[in-house]
Amino acid sequence: MYLKDVRGILIQGSKSYGQITREILAPQERNAPLWWYGGMFVFSLMFLAGIYAILQTISKGIGLWGLNNNVAWGWAIINFVWWIGIGHAGTAFSIFLLVLRQKWRTSINRAAEAMTVFAVLAAGLFPVIHMGRIWDAFFIFPYPTSRDLWVNYNSPLFWDVVAITTYLFASASFWYVGMIPDLATVRDRATSKIKRKIYHLLSFGWVGGMKTWKRYEVMAIILGGVTAPLVIAVHSIVSMDFATSVMPGWHTTIFPPYFVVGAIFSGFAMVLTLMIIVRKTYKLGDFVTMDHFEAIGKILIFISLIMGSSYVTEVFIAWFSGVDGELYTFFHNRITGEYAFQFWAMVTCNAIIPQLFWFKKVRRNLTWLFIISIVINIGMWFERFNIVVTSLSKDFLPATWVEYDPTITEVTIYLGTLGLFGVGVLLFMRFIPVMAMNELKMINKETSIDKDLSSKS
Repeated sequence: MYLKDVRGILIQGSKSYGQITREILAPQERNAPLWWYGGMFVFSLMFLAGIYAILQTISKGIGLWGLNNNVAWGWAIINFVWWIGIGHAGTAFSIFLLVLRQKWRTSINRAAEAMTVFAVLAAGLFPVIHMGRIWDAFFIFPYPTSRDLWVNYNSPLFWDVVAITTYLFASASFWYVGMIPDLATVRDRATSKIKRKIYHLLSFGWVGGMKTWKRYEVMAIILGGVTAPLVIAVHSIVSMDFATSVMPGWHTTIFPPYFVVGAIFSGFAMVLTLMIIVRKTYKLGDFVTMDHFEAIGKILIFISLIMGSSYVTEVFIAWFSGVDGELYTFFHNRITGEYAFQFWAMVTCNAIIPQLFWFKKVRRNLTWLFIISIVINIGMWFERFNIVVTSLSKDFLPATWVEYDPTITEVTIYLGTLGLFGVGVLLFMRFIPVMAMNELKMINKETSIDKDLSSKS
């Protein structure tokens, strides 16, 4: 009975290898549905609007933004940290569950990894634009200039560049290596010569011999082991941009674990959103079952409790310190002041609403799952807003206190990154198998053997 339950969690129905291939490759082998063209049109418009806003920023300067002498970090850094957080869970989801030998990851890992790549690309735009003089971006690279000047290796901002670049290439490599066997399957089934040549090139001429499979599996484990520490290191380093300062609300040692857990929280919520869409649009309910969603819901409950504990810890430390700046930032500026809405929206979305996942009916209801996953990412955006703006708007000199309001240019750039993410995900869903067929077939074989042994015994 237990083995039967396990099989139900992984794949529903008794499917042959051929059925798995046909059902997973159906989106690539059929004409794209109308909703795909509609989504591509909307996201492309958003992306083009974002490009226009970026070009305007480069040509006229960041004076087009709502920044001021106090709030020098606005929506650009808020959205940078938000996108980095979303990009973390894709790799964390895939790698940690791979290392822990969790077989239920196989239906979700590829879409999660794709999400990581597009989210990190979106995040990487903001620091470059925020520099103002984008043509001087080469100064952030570690090499001596003509004036024999080097970058400041002691600066967390430089650590950001190194960590995020490394994370992007490591995540993209891990994602691409996992696709090679399935790209070869697409090549073998292709009816067009051009398509066959393209996928032959992308699959590096994969033939699937015994030695090839052995090396492939070893490579996947090595890449997973190398990339796993980056998941923790990257967002810890991002947190250092704040924690190494003396600003009230930032100067705290809780930030590295707080940022890492928050990144995994927002990323897992985005994975949940994406997989619900994939399941419904491509009718893949046999592979992404309600048991998968229930497992993610249970993980989100646990992380939500950690987030709530972090919020309480921050407020307690501010009170216990007795420092006037900390007390004002938390109790007057955030909890009861002009930014109270953002603070309580953060607490409600991240620490209270996810507790609905304690109820099994909620965890197994797609509508509730989708709504709460969106609410969590809204809450995580408000968390980034609270961290960046509320500490900067009121510093140690009351004469300079000022409110921050984003301009239409900043909002448009953010919408542009949403468009970039949407276009990337839609292209991925159209031209690449959304699930790892080779891993699904392996699990199908293992569970079939277990079922036969159970019936004989």
